[in-house]
Formats: sequence, structure tokens, C-alpha cells
Amino acid sequence: MTHSTFGVVMNGVTGRMGYRQHLVRSILAIRDQGGVELADGSRVVLEPILVGRDAAKLERIAAQHGLDRWTTRLDEALDDPAAGIYFDAQVTSAREAAIKAAIAAGKHIYTEKPVAESGEGALGLARAARDAGVRSGVVHDKLYLPGIRKLRRLVDSGFFGRILSVRGEFGYWVFEGDWQSTQRPSWNYRAEDGGGLVVDMFCHWNYVLENLFGRVEAVTARTATHIPQRFREDGSTYTATADDAAYGIFELTGGIIAQINSSWCVRVNRDELVEFQVDGTEGSAVAGLFGCRVQHRANTPRAVWDPDRPVAERFRDQWLDVPDNGQIDNGFKVQWEEFVRHVVDGAGHPYDFLSGARGIQLAEAGLRSSASGQRVALAELTP
Repeated sequence: MTHSTFGVVMNGVTGRMGYRQHLVRSILAIRDQGGVELADGSRVVLEPILVGRDAAKLERIAAQHGLDRWTTRLDEALDDPAAGIYFDAQVTSAREAAIKAAIAAGKHIYTEKPVAESGEGALGLARAARDAGVRSGVVHDKLYLPGIRKLRRLVDSGFFGRILSVRGEFGYWVFEGDWQSTQRPSWNYRAEDGGGLVVDMFCHWNYVLENLFGRVEAVTARTATHIPQRFREDGSTYTATADDAAYGIFELTGGIIAQINSSWCVRVNRDELVEFQVDGTEGSAVAGLFGCRVQHRANTPRAVWDPDRPVAERFRDQWLDVPDNGQIDNGFKVQWEEFVRHVVDGAGHPYDFLSGARGIQLAEAGLRSSASGQRVALAELTP
């Protein structure tokens, strides 16, 4: 079997997502399995080149995983002719300039989201990549979760009949950082540093909704900063300037209505940290990160409203689990493999910069809706 190597410049691997999901669980896992298998049966082995601002952290990560290539200079890494892909997992405010440099260096781009700080910036990157003839990909990890894959299977099979509505609940309590250490970095709660729940999560909700149910045509949203003061990593206090909760109504093509509540200020009383309930004329489903339960029209019990007697049945027990029906690999790793095939083999890959720009467009529309108190329609984007 033929093997070839392909260098990957990885910028931002000292952060949680960049290190855990992209370096360890994707690139190194792909290396350990012998590379990415291509259409002709040959394999591409990925060789990471680590980039970041903290030399000590980079050196420690490289030593831990037997890697010998790292640098604090992005231009040095981009000058390497053996590196064909640039990956970005930095903070959002640093991403656009780095991607522009990578495009200028002729690298194919794979990046975390948001692609840029504005929709116009994301569209500019889409045009620059197109003009330079480089391929682009944006992480769409929620589509690769086992629960969402099961939901996609139900949609494709016609299980729901005519889909009426989608209701999503996402979130958990993020500790303020005083008597319990926080689970998220402090910049997430400062708008001036690119933080905010809408900027973070509406990009996800856009690709989940448009790839399963239909394009978002309009949004009505209300944001909030429920916790006005939080604590930095060093223990000092700061004022939260970004939203930590958002409540949105999304109008989709075909008349489907989606409602999604997103909050870092909610205590979890559901089976998973995110759940979507889809209701249709023929059946309903509730999907989370891993599980998915269904209730078909023929199996729907008759519910009767009776405020005079306590409920004597367990409604959740009336639903059936959707089986895995196969081994499901890590979603980040699977999408990396798909993007490598897109670059090397020319295989299709719909999750490009334009798809990322639509996510930012929805986030911007959600923020405008909250500020104005009005419904905001979304125009179709073209590069």
C-alpha cells in the first residue's frame, strides 16, 4: 500500500479544543491508524506542525506526543512547502488575519468557527480562497454526533412526515469562578475579546438547522447577560460584557419553526447537555449528543389534561430508542478525514467558508434582533 505524507500547520493547539479534539483525537489518531485512506486505496499520513504563542506549552505538547516540529512564528510554518493544510483553532479575534496569511501562502484552509468576527469578513475569506484556488473547510462537529446522525437518518427516511417544528435546549451552569473554578475561559464573557454565546452557538445552530431541516430565513432573538460579574483565571473580577444566554425563534424554509434556548446560566434537567425535539405529522424524536428516542404516530398515547389528578404515567417511558446500527467514530476525526480527501482526492465537502459565513450571518442577525426587538430576515449569501 502506498503512503505519502502531508504537512498540517496547526495554530492554536495549546487551547482545549485545538489540543484535545483536533490534535490528539483527530490528527494523532489518524496518524496512529496509518493515515487517511483515499479512493485508490493509498494513504496520506498527516504530519502536524504546531504553532502558538507560548513556546513552553508547545515544547511540552510536542515532547509528550513525540513531535519535533513546533514554532511560535506562523510565517515560518507557512513557508514550509511540505505543509499543504493550515488549521486554525485560535481565539476568534486572531483568526481572520492568520487565515488570510495562509491563503496568500497557497495553503488549503480548515478552521474552527466562527471563521471571522463578521459576516463580511467571512465572505471576504471565501472570495480570497476562491480566487487563490485553495479549498476551505469549517468545523461542523455537531452534525457528526451520534445523536444528530440518528436524527438525520430519521429525516432522510421520511419518518416525521411533514416536519412542523424543532425545539432545542442547550446549556449548563458555568461557574462564576469565585468558589468554584470556571469551566470556560474568561474571554468567552467579554464582547471586546470576541466572546458571547450568540457568536459561539448560533453558528452551530445554523448548520444543524440548514443541513437537517432547511435554510434559516428569519430570526427573532433575545439575548441576556444574566451573570454581570465573573472571575478571571488569576482570581480577579471583571465585568461580563458579552451575552451568556440567548432565546431564539428561527423560521426555516418550508414553514418549519425552530425554537432554541441557549444558556451558560441554566442547571441541567434533561438527559444530555443539548437536546432537540422534532415534531412531525407522522412522528416525533428527541435527539441529544449520543441518544435519540422516537414516538411514531401509531404509538402515540392519548394525552388528557386533568389538573385535578397527579400524572400516573411516565411519559418518557412511552418512547423508543433509536439503535446505533454500527460503530460511530469521533466526529472531529471523521470530518478531518473528509477534508483531507477533499483536498487530496477532490471529494465533495459542502462545509466551506460560505457555510461558515452563513453561521456568522445568523449570529449577527440574532444580535440585531435582540437590540431592536424586531424580526430580522436573512438574505441568501453568494461569494
